[in-house]
Amino acid sequence: MISFAQSLADLFTMPPEALADSLASKAVSPQGPESGMRLLRFYISHSSKRLSASRLRKLEKARKLLAARMDRELKRQQAA
Repeated sequence: MISFAQSLADLFTMPPEALADSLASKAVSPQGPESGMRLLRFYISHSSKRLSASRLRKLEKARKLLAARMDRELKRQQAA
């Protein structure tokens, strides 16, 4: 059986595009992409000293992709 912590560790090893998609999904973030963004920011801030520079860049790219997705969704909601 995979623990929640292990599944999160696997989540954060995904490519940036897949990570952003996963964090925006209801399966990972039932309260929406905002909770996925909080989770990603928490992970980056608490593990940044242990991560390689390349992995940190990939996580930052995922953060930017998720932020762009949140902006698109917000604009779509405002237009409706």
